Amino acid sequence: MSKATKYVSRVPDEQGVIHWSDEENNVWQELIQRQLACIKGTACDEYLYGLTKLKLPTDRIPQLKDVSKVLLETTGWQCEPVPALIGFGQFFKLLSEKKFPVATFIRSREEFDYLQEPDIFHEIFGHCPLLTNPSFANYTEAYGKMGLNATKEQRVYLARLYWFTVEFGLLDTPEGLRVYGGGIISSPSETKYALLDEGVERCSLSASNVIDVLRTPYRIDIMQPIYYMLKKVSDLDDIRKYEVEDIMALVEQAKELGLFEAKFPPKESKIAS
Repeated sequence: MSKATKYVSRVPDEQGVIHWSDEENNVWQELIQRQLACIKGTACDEYLYGLTKLKLPTDRIPQLKDVSKVLLETTGWQCEPVPALIGFGQFFKLLSEKKFPVATFIRSREEFDYLQEPDIFHEIFGHCPLLTNPSFANYTEAYGKMGLNATKEQRVYLARLYWFTVEFGLLDTPEGLRVYGGGIISSPSETKYALLDEGVERCSLSASNVIDVLRTPYRIDIMQPIYYMLKKVSDLDDIRKYEVEDIMALVEQAKELGLFEAKFPPKESKIAS
């Protein structure tokens, strides 16, 4: 969250309105139309229900105040406009206050298919529909409270919990695999890969093996070699019931045990010439 980015977030005016360009609205239109087709039969029912409630426009980028109105009415959440990248401290604080950070920029056409930093399409389309779900919303709030007073090292471990649930979580439902993680839902290639690739490892997740998640390495710039699966979104309630002290105890155990062996090669470092 602290690395540099070429994107500059737009600032809402006094009425909370962001004035997007025609090109930016066109990018949104193309992204959402492509992804709406992709999530048929792949996104979980809880997400699809939230998407129906939000009624996101397909011809333009939605205004945050319109999304916030629906979230406030359902689970008490709202969108908070932020710069392209924010620090862990601010991130945890906002979540603990039921404010979902949304970077107010949209990707360029050069990065249409893949973008490392989260843009407004990823945040709104990928995450906000599930924030209408009480279990997901309460879990996200609790996660923010977990990280408020954590050390820098502890937050690195907690980041894995967010990564393998909120960002890249799967559901193992009676109807088959379904997606609830926003990092998958907002990416057509990751959706296909996560659900269909035979080389992917898919592990069950419950309150009893959270420590496994804390010990699992990941990289943000590759397709995930491993995903964790719940049975239903409401299973997040069981993880949320951990007290902050209990989660931190698990973090300390994970530190003592060490990380699992990575299932991906190390990222190549760029050596300056």
